[in-house]
Amino acid sequence: MRTTPPLMALSGTAFAILLLIAFMMGANHVAARIAFDHGVDVATAVTFRSAVTALVVVALLRIYRVPIQLTARHRRALPAMGLLVGVQSLCLYSAVARLPVAIALLAFNTYPLWTALWARVVYGQKPPPSLVRAMPVMLFGLALALDVLGASSGLGASGQWQQIGAGVAFALTAAATFGLALVLTQHETGDLDGRLRTASTMGIVAVLALAGVATQGGFQLPQAVAGWWGLVGLTVLYGTAFTIMFTVLPRLGVVGNSAIMNIEPIFALVLAWAILGQAIAPVQVLGGLVVVATVMWLGLRKN
Repeated sequence: MRTTPPLMALSGTAFAILLLIAFMMGANHVAARIAFDHGVDVATAVTFRSAVTALVVVALLRIYRVPIQLTARHRRALPAMGLLVGVQSLCLYSAVARLPVAIALLAFNTYPLWTALWARVVYGQKPPPSLVRAMPVMLFGLALALDVLGASSGLGASGQWQQIGAGVAFALTAAATFGLALVLTQHETGDLDGRLRTASTMGIVAVLALAGVATQGGFQLPQAVAGWWGLVGLTVLYGTAFTIMFTVLPRLGVVGNSAIMNIEPIFALVLAWAILGQAIAPVQVLGGLVVVATVMWLGLRKN
């Protein structure tokens, strides 16, 4: 998580790296679904992913000799951010386990709306006019993507929500908690090195997930080779993407959370179709494109 400096022109290399990060993030969720389908539970997946990422980022802190200087405000905010991202991680993977991967990510991509809401509630900031205009468009696109009336599935509204309700609730909870975490990042830890924020956050998330593992009697590991590939894949893809974001991109002068990376659900849609056989109706694809385009427009406008 990070703050947003002024927009800078993207070189071809920087643009390609942003697309690569979006691809890896989308692939991470497809790998997670493979792991879930072969015996891995959400707490186990989050523990592996977060612990490895935290260790990698801590190693980067030592390699680059990043000074660890925390104010009282940082010490108050970082545990709260870790808790929020922990809830977000568990909820998003829970959504991925229950919904088509692309649909789960599209519902999660409503986090800009939650960010504006939390900024208003916690800090009294009015949402920018561009976000107010974008809200109905994004929600309309999400309604199409979710097939809220069950027209594409043929289940009807009641049957459709029986099938997707829990997954959507998890995805929206993930979006809400992530939005609050972003607001705290901007206002409470914006002056802190991004690698230090990430190491702290991922470490706390790993501890929380490990506590969840303990309450359920231990790790639930894969029951087939494909599950191991999924668990290793989600860990490596997530850790690699975060490492690139906080080492390569700053050197290129690229915004770490550039709107380009919001194309992640599109990559997830293609990968889930090719690898998992998950297909959604054309009208749902249209809704997904509306959501992604709106979020990208917001990201570019913010910059």
